[in-house]
Amino acid sequence: MDPMPPAPQDPHPAPRVAVVVIGYDDAAHVADAVRSALRQGPAVGEVIAVDDCSTDGSAELLERLAVHDPRLRVVRRSANSGGCGTPRNTGIDAVTLPYVMFLDSDDILPAGAVDALLRAAVDADAEVAAGLCVRRELPSGREHPWHPALYAAPAVLAGPDERPRLVEDTLCVNKLYRTAFLREHGIRFPEGRFLYEDYVFTARVLAAAPRVALVPDRVYTWNVRRSADRLSLSLDRDGIDNWRSRTRACAQADEILLRAGRETLARAARAKFLDYELRMYVRDLGLRNAEYRRAWWEHAREFLGRYDDADWESDPAAPGPLTGRVIMACPEPAELPRLRELAARPARLLPPYARAADGTPVWSDGLPQVSLAPLLTRPASALPVMVDAELLVRMRGSRLRLRLHELYGRVADAGPLAVTAEWRFRATGRTARRATVPFAPTTPGLWTAEAPVDLTGLGSGVWDLCLTLHFKDGTSREATAHARGGSARLRRRVLPDPHHLLLLAHPYATHSGALALRVATGPGGAARVAKGRLRRLLR
Repeated sequence: MDPMPPAPQDPHPAPRVAVVVIGYDDAAHVADAVRSALRQGPAVGEVIAVDDCSTDGSAELLERLAVHDPRLRVVRRSANSGGCGTPRNTGIDAVTLPYVMFLDSDDILPAGAVDALLRAAVDADAEVAAGLCVRRELPSGREHPWHPALYAAPAVLAGPDERPRLVEDTLCVNKLYRTAFLREHGIRFPEGRFLYEDYVFTARVLAAAPRVALVPDRVYTWNVRRSADRLSLSLDRDGIDNWRSRTRACAQADEILLRAGRETLARAARAKFLDYELRMYVRDLGLRNAEYRRAWWEHAREFLGRYDDADWESDPAAPGPLTGRVIMACPEPAELPRLRELAARPARLLPPYARAADGTPVWSDGLPQVSLAPLLTRPASALPVMVDAELLVRMRGSRLRLRLHELYGRVADAGPLAVTAEWRFRATGRTARRATVPFAPTTPGLWTAEAPVDLTGLGSGVWDLCLTLHFKDGTSREATAHARGGSARLRRRVLPDPHHLLLLAHPYATHSGALALRVATGPGGAARVAKGRLRRLLR
């Protein structure tokens, strides 16, 4: 008997997905977001635009768009909620289709996003399908994949416990949810002005143990507008309330997972806090005043006091847990320069490298209770190696000087061989100059290298110094370099340039202490730098 032929594909499949778009006073972008949802094709049966009582004409703009596409429904809230959770809940209540996605008014869905997620959800009979989100920095357009390792290959998980690192992706917008699943489990966002509401929502989703399908497709573009007149709620970290809001959301997520018996996920979420949130805020401490630092430090110690021994011992030499242990050992803000460098990505551990009386490596003579003994067992590729750098800007050939420091004998054991230094344009990630030079041992515990730098080949903008250390044992380690020298060495210099008449070069230390280079070409570029500096001084 001949096999049955495959059933013909329906050329007009029934719409199955609702996209909830939320916005407040974002008339400049909300139409692009809505159009990106409508252009997903016939799988999208409704786009529910929830306007959170805008005053800039956003709602009227949406109403005009709805005239041309009956799939668009506009829901106008009568009072502003102050956050993102309430309008998303309003959208969930309005959904009539089997699946739902969320979209913010200043972001977009890439072409094919809904089809990729819906196909994965249906094929795997999954309550949740998730894909890759890409952060796009504007106006530069540089893109950063969000937790790309989670979405490197297709996967179907019977439950999130099979991949605890799912807790690292706290976004709600790069996922497709079965509507009945959300309603059956009462999964909603926190109401009102609750920052990082997606942390809590995601924890509630994972606590309900859904079947999860993962796809490598790009399904969401997150536009990050740091130069906007009004930063998004999550990006505005200047005030201490933001830190308290972040820890409140993390604490609630932890409690949700623990109440559901998801101990493995809860512990993974706490590890994520140490590696991500804690390091991010520590890098910013140098930008804050003393009052902020004291309040931040006190609250950090209170929050970290909830951690148990297993949380600290899972990877005690990792930068996040080590940072947390130093904070817990100091009642007042202390060790800030070293913590800032340890919180950098990749991490750097600045000397001096102290030892206890018995020879055990410790954080410092003043904090011998913070042991660094676990560093002795880490591979060279995972060590927080310290390289410092000095850029000598000269008319007759600029030079980059690098010094690699010993770290309790581990660097010598690996055998420093060479270093590849490259300058990457921050706006795009493009590499303009790359050189590999050998390391040479100098004084005990130091290896040095020096490379020429042709500054005239660099264009205007900011350039980051990125290093790859090569060892004799065959391993390598990506690193950044600590900016060596004070204001006398990190200062602007004007050089002749055959293409632009002159070039203004300014080596400087980033807020995490790394060496970077700001370049301006031509008289116009130098004038723009001078005007920018004047504006900052006036502010």
